[in-house]
Amino acid sequence: MTSNTVYPLATSSWGTEEIDAINDVVESGRFTMGEKVATFEKEFAEYFGSKYAVMVNSGSTANLLMVALLKWRHNLTRFEGANIIVPAVGWSTTYFPLTQNGFRVNFVDVDPDTYNIDVNKIEQAINPSTVAIMPVNLCGNPCNFTEIKRICAEHKLLLLEDNCESMGGKWDGRSLGTLGFAGSHSFFFSHHLQTMEGGMICTPNEGDYHYLKSLRAHGWCRELPDDSEIYTKTGSFFKDSFTFVTPGYSVRPLEMSGAIGSVQLKKWPNLLSARMENMKYFKELFQDVSWLRMQEEKHGDSTWFSFGCVLQGALKGRRDEVIQAFEEGGVEARPLASGNFLNQPVVRNMPHYNHGNYEGAQDIDDNGFWVGNHSTNCKAGIFKMFTILKGLAE
Repeated sequence: MTSNTVYPLATSSWGTEEIDAINDVVESGRFTMGEKVATFEKEFAEYFGSKYAVMVNSGSTANLLMVALLKWRHNLTRFEGANIIVPAVGWSTTYFPLTQNGFRVNFVDVDPDTYNIDVNKIEQAINPSTVAIMPVNLCGNPCNFTEIKRICAEHKLLLLEDNCESMGGKWDGRSLGTLGFAGSHSFFFSHHLQTMEGGMICTPNEGDYHYLKSLRAHGWCRELPDDSEIYTKTGSFFKDSFTFVTPGYSVRPLEMSGAIGSVQLKKWPNLLSARMENMKYFKELFQDVSWLRMQEEKHGDSTWFSFGCVLQGALKGRRDEVIQAFEEGGVEARPLASGNFLNQPVVRNMPHYNHGNYEGAQDIDDNGFWVGNHSTNCKAGIFKMFTILKGLAE
């Protein structure tokens, strides 16, 4: 953010309650993952209707552990060429965990209206080694899970959700991130809840829950029940404290982040309400213009993480000019997530499928951007953006 910024990408939703929660942790002397994290996990699972929840240090590592679960607990890389279907527009750490765990990335185009995976192109991408679908609920917007679930059932595929941008979104009355085998959430500064850094994995399966807890912390058995599916403890704390039973990581959250999460969750109705008010104003201004296409909410209830936009009509092909005008006018914007990830330089290092049919993703790559939605009133910034674009278009 610069001195002339009038419409930043994100703003803080913290008050004195979050500072008090941090101070409580400092006074306790327990800084790493402990009771505050465990409490937030239970609160989060109950609030959003998941049987289990595991907190980690970011949404990216939530994705990492979800995919690692497929490799190590469910042995899905035993299939030669095992691959997971993903949308061509997502975030870098939507895709990297697949490569890091030995899966081939199977890219499918996105719907030009919702920016989410195009369900009409999924089945033609499935091959005998496809093991799962991992859609991204982009910018808060639910995917077409009616069709995705049908496809998963018909082809015997697992469903994972990258829900890092869509906490609280709904499909068929159910919370996004709880619809399949596992779902990820992010609590980074610009996201719906802000815990400094942090993420959450939701899962309905007790065995997977225990495995994720071991993966999260070095692969040890310390947090497992005495007699779990994974390992039966010896009963000696000395031995069990340093017994490693899964090929784990160290991606534990801070105790402070868990404490802040509990505070933020209590604020969630008001945080969401502010986002919805900003969204209504954004739609009032942009819904009927010919030179910008905003994301459509077709398959459930979005929580509008940000406002994804694609230039069209008089502004199509003029994104560089638009971004320059934004910078001069104090409006912060970024590329719309990854754009077409197949264009990213890193893809050359990633085993993947390129089906050569990515018109939706490419239009986002060429003409897309996003601007922030906040848990506070940002209507003045939205209006500033509108006046800049209208002046360029007309």
